[in-house]
Amino acid sequence: MTSDAAQTEQVTVETENLRELITKARNVLFDFDGPICRLFAGHKAERVAGELVEWLEGRGLHGLLTKEERDSLDPHMVLRAVDRRHPGSDLVAELEERLTQEELRATSSAMPTAYADPLVRTWSAVGSRLAIATNNSPRVVRTYLTGRGLLPCFAPHIYGRTQDLQLLKPDPHCLNRALNGLGAAPSATLMIGDTPTDFEAAQGAGVLFLGYARNDRKEKLLRDAGAEHVVDSLQAVLRILLVQP
Repeated sequence: MTSDAAQTEQVTVETENLRELITKARNVLFDFDGPICRLFAGHKAERVAGELVEWLEGRGLHGLLTKEERDSLDPHMVLRAVDRRHPGSDLVAELEERLTQEELRATSSAMPTAYADPLVRTWSAVGSRLAIATNNSPRVVRTYLTGRGLLPCFAPHIYGRTQDLQLLKPDPHCLNRALNGLGAAPSATLMIGDTPTDFEAAQGAGVLFLGYARNDRKEKLLRDAGAEHVVDSLQAVLRILLVQP
């Protein structure tokens, strides 16, 4: 078999595997930041993380974080680090509210993921039940979805960050809440996520998983974590839905 023929056969197999994955799903759980939109496209996560660190330092808590945590440029890592040292404290509650306010500001400049809006509308229209399972604040998700006219496709099934930060993904807590809320069987449920923690949470909840990777780096991270099915565009998923009998 020539290399071109082998490549064509591989693409065909991958397409059929993707089709089977999608057609088996009666319920779909979306991660928010990534598959639905790039939340921090215009309001950079790196700056938000830096401001959270500066706020802690302004309170005399410079030594609370390691250098790696201070330099992480990931606001969720900063939040988790503080929670590990002061779980359930007023400090964590105030820091979480500060992050929520920054996420809310970010919704005005968030970049919709290509094909996400029509995919959500189509999946909802064909009778699948949809939910959001995310580490972002549910207030943020509702704000963004309302602005895009997508809230009715999901409401009331939006499961996001709670005060118990130990239950953030990769813990499957928010996925399990979504399954319970939907009354859904894990075997008939698909999770769409863009990070290894999404994949780990899906495994923990016993649901199917489809990775979305907008670049090669993200695809490698998902593949290395063990994700078998990964797409670089949601258009492939939408095409399959549109030709379903």
